[in-house]
Formats: sequence, structure tokens, C-alpha cells
Amino acid sequence: MLVAGPSVRESEHALALAQAHPGELWCTVGVHPHHAATCDAATIPTLRALAQAREVVGVGECGLDFFRDLSPRPVQEQWFGAQIDLAAELGLPLYMHERDAHDRFVAMVREQRGRFGRGVVHCFTGDERALRAYLDLDLHIGITGWICDERRGRHLRELVRLVPQSRLMIETDAPYLIPRTMLPKPKTTRNEPAFLRWVLEAVAQCRGESEAEVAASTTRVAREFFGLEGR
Repeated sequence: MLVAGPSVRESEHALALAQAHPGELWCTVGVHPHHAATCDAATIPTLRALAQAREVVGVGECGLDFFRDLSPRPVQEQWFGAQIDLAAELGLPLYMHERDAHDRFVAMVREQRGRFGRGVVHCFTGDERALRAYLDLDLHIGITGWICDERRGRHLRELVRLVPQSRLMIETDAPYLIPRTMLPKPKTTRNEPAFLRWVLEAVAQCRGESEAEVAASTTRVAREFFGLEGR
């Protein structure tokens, strides 16, 4: 399992968790756009130091979120750019977030695309235009329980078929986005990694593939993307 780092403090916690469960947990270190306003001169040096641990397999969750605007947009862009630089420097994959910021996000990634290697747009919820733009940039796509939401995620049931098998990953985004297709319904809305099976079920159904095939391919893609083979 991958534990994502949404802030410096939580990146430290993610690494501590991964180190407490070697070979079972891995992590990324980064600052989510919601927390970009908390960044300072110590942010990148701290993330760089954390990334020296073998359990750290990516930089992020970083990106742009113009939906909630919890940090000013220029500040989000500044620290997204700084984390792209860090991933390029360290040779680590980018674990990216984008919501209601597609045009600016694509422009920033396109400008720097030749400098970093692998990148994933996690929790993809966008439209076909956005998906094709990300695929044209040779990015991976992460699908969550959003695809299980009959209210907001119906469009993903068609779009997921367009993602090449070699660039498709599935994820829970726990503790958020609990799959609404779960039966029996859980007593709380707290998502857990164990609930990934419902995302798998929906993706397999939409792509016309068996659950075993999707499980094997997405696991293989994730292990290759984060460089877990041989660790």
C-alpha cells in the first residue's frame, strides 16, 4: 500500500508508518495544493531529506486545486513547480492532484515534461478532453471510488475504457471517496484500503475485462511506476 504525503508533517508521519511496516507500506512525500500556503524555505530541503529513505517512492501529492482555493493560486503554482523540480532532481515519480485547474495544470506539466520521468494524475474525475491531454503527456491515470458514484462518476464508466492498460492504476483515496456500490453499506463514510475491491469490480465491468486481469495489470503497473520491483 502507498501512503501519500499531503504536507511536510504528514509526509513525516507517512514515512514513519512505512518504516514501521517494511515491505508492506511505501510512501510519497510532498505538499498538497490545499497546504501550499504553509510552505516556506525549509519545505523543499525537508522533503529532499525525507526522500532519501528507501520507503519513499514518489513526490507528492502535489498539484493545483482551483475548486476549493484553500491556498492562493499563485502560491499553489509556485510550490507545484518546486515539487516538479524536486522530482526531476531525485528521479522520483510525481503523484499529482488536479481539480478545476486543468488548463493551468496542463500548461505547467507540459512545460516541464521533459525534465521528470513518470507522473500520475491520481483520482482522475475529469472529462474526455482532460483525459486525452494527460495521456498525450504520457501520464498515468489513477481511478478511485468516484467511478462507483452513480451521481457524479457516470462519465468515468465510459472514459476508463480509453486508458491504456499500461497506464491505468486503481486506488481508494482513503479515507475519502468510499465506493457507493458497497453492499452491505458500511456504517460510516470512512474509506479504507480494503475497499479497493469495489473499485476493481467497477473498472473491470466498465472495461469488459475480468477482475483478475485488471487486478494483475494494475498491480503490475503500480509496482513498475513506483519502482517497487527488487526493493
